[in-house]
Amino acid sequence: MKIGFIGLGIMGRPMALNLIKGGHELTVWARRAESMQPLLDAGAGAAASPAEAARGNELVISMVADAPDVAEVMRGVAAGAAPGLVAVDMSTIAPAAARQIGEELAAAGIDFVDAPVSGGEVGAIAGTLSIMAGGSDAAFARAKPAFECMGKNIVHVGASGAGQVTKAANQIVTGMGVLAVAEAFAFSAKNGVDRSKVREALLGGFAYSKILENHGQRMLDRNFKPGFKSWMHEKDLNIVMQTAHELGLCLPGSAATAQMFNAMVGSGHGEEDSIAVLKLLENLSGQA
Repeated sequence: MKIGFIGLGIMGRPMALNLIKGGHELTVWARRAESMQPLLDAGAGAAASPAEAARGNELVISMVADAPDVAEVMRGVAAGAAPGLVAVDMSTIAPAAARQIGEELAAAGIDFVDAPVSGGEVGAIAGTLSIMAGGSDAAFARAKPAFECMGKNIVHVGASGAGQVTKAANQIVTGMGVLAVAEAFAFSAKNGVDRSKVREALLGGFAYSKILENHGQRMLDRNFKPGFKSWMHEKDLNIVMQTAHELGLCLPGSAATAQMFNAMVGSGHGEEDSIAVLKLLENLSGQA
């Protein structure tokens, strides 16, 4: 398949490389030319703009920072699109923004799929991302061969915007999960109990989770190197709270977790992994 790929950051670069490994013909564009070089070295073609990334391709994928970036990129895509193009955004943005972008592209005769991902940089490199897609059956079917190069758990959730709703739900669970493990560890240490033994015991019961298993070990190792930066989780939880406000929905756990990640960024930990929330709790309770 001939694919245009826009956005080559921490996530986008390995995702695009996996498309090349899967045998797809790729054209790439990024704001920073140096970001494109690893893809060019792997055999991709270079585009000079989002419009050029769309021109002559069957599918265009974007992986950028936030809704304004997606909207800007997709306007360029629309300018270069041929009939039958499917546009896919794999960024994390608000559901309402995804629906609006989908409507604007539909008016230009372009099918749109919102397909945010979970799995972080490790999953992007390994090609094992969870992909949550919203859009028509036909558009999803067109995009699925590309998804299969980048992910393992690929679910067509529903109509346009449903992918972003699912990603927001994912960020609720993962955000609260990371905070829960950090609180459990802070509680254990303040009581003079070995955190590693607490984790070992909890892994054998109903408290087991992937977050406790994987992120819990990284907390014990004090490995706060970002796989998913705190400022990104703050952004995603702000999307959750914005959407909840629009719907008149009470999400007290999400609100408290969002405030903790706001504090992470305000305390200078925004570039660290979200598991560094443990350090914030330690500082607040005199454990640092």
